[in-house]
Amino acid sequence: MELLRNAVRPYAWGSRTTIPELLGRPVPAPHPEAELWMGAHPGDPSRLVAKDGTERSLLELVEADPVGQLGVSCAERWGGRLPFLLKILAAEEPLSMQAHPSAEQAAEGHAREEKAGIPRDAPNRNYPDPTAKPELVCALTEFHALAGFRAPGRTVALLREIETPGLAKYTELLAAQPDPDGLRALFTTWITLPQAALDDLLPEVLDSCVLHVKAHGEFDAECRTILELGESHPRDAGVLAALLLNRLTLHAGEAIYLPAGNLHLYLHGTAVEILANSDNILRCGLTPKHVDVPELLRVVDFGCGEMPVLSGEAGMHGAVYRTDAPEFELSRIEWDDTVRDEVAVDGTGPQILLCTAGALNVRADDGSEIRLTRGQSMWLAATDPAVRLRPADPGRIQLFLATPGTCLD
Repeated sequence: MELLRNAVRPYAWGSRTTIPELLGRPVPAPHPEAELWMGAHPGDPSRLVAKDGTERSLLELVEADPVGQLGVSCAERWGGRLPFLLKILAAEEPLSMQAHPSAEQAAEGHAREEKAGIPRDAPNRNYPDPTAKPELVCALTEFHALAGFRAPGRTVALLREIETPGLAKYTELLAAQPDPDGLRALFTTWITLPQAALDDLLPEVLDSCVLHVKAHGEFDAECRTILELGESHPRDAGVLAALLLNRLTLHAGEAIYLPAGNLHLYLHGTAVEILANSDNILRCGLTPKHVDVPELLRVVDFGCGEMPVLSGEAGMHGAVYRTDAPEFELSRIEWDDTVRDEVAVDGTGPQILLCTAGALNVRADDGSEIRLTRGQSMWLAATDPAVRLRPADPGRIQLFLATPGTCLD
């Protein structure tokens, strides 16, 4: 039962205030801070901080004692790896449009790139890890995203609302085949357009989106997003691809689950993200980073329809966000001035606790106790005793609990 010191990833799309303020550091930070990683990923493992101030890498600890840290079944199922990674996302600007591979695709792609001798940190590396990367993102603030292909009929309606001479043939392409195969055909056509054709089409589309917004049209939110992306990436095919995706606004406590192949783009906001312990990304566009179109097309799932928004299975103290991902499960636990009783946390597997509001005391059955305040996180190994969580201060307190999805001894 030890506190964690976690790595901050300084991507350009990050916020200069959100993560520093959460961690109690000076605001604004000198540079954007995009992600706070909590876990044992080789790219940026957390460090356990002992009471005497000494630190140990969580990755090295798990590698040295996988059964003690993860438990027997978890260690066996996941080859001695912690199966999940927990993050804080602080998006000030849109991320790249991307999808993640299935377990089989990741294993094959990783083996192929290893055989080719591509360094793990090479810019053109698609599969630094041999594992899948499903993920769930739970909003801490209002959180905006594009995720999953919209039902083709609705997309045809959108395209007809902003139709231009250059766009008409693409609208009819989808109207003639309003199903996943039609989406695949249109998506593939758009992201492989020659730059000259793209340079002709995009300005038309953006001008039409401006007119739609001025008229307060039905697809106002979608068109505003396209204009935002077009301003940031004026010659990028990903702007067209964004016309095909569901536009979502999550409120605090709401979540979306992104299985393998789901094409998505986080736009703005702060969230807790839990994902399989992997950094495999296939990018579509809207980024200066590596884009591998043939590999992306192998991974993307063109299933379509409304993207489910999850509120979690409600309990006395919050919610559990259940998915079909065996690598992880996320729970949200909350107290206010009317609910102050203790919450017992089972000690059957590896767990990370993250406090996002207020302060609480974490007391183990052996009598040891740690105070966890906003921005702090802690590690519970499989061999640690069960703990009880108790509010330490008045007012609202919020905690997220990350565990494997199916990993019980």
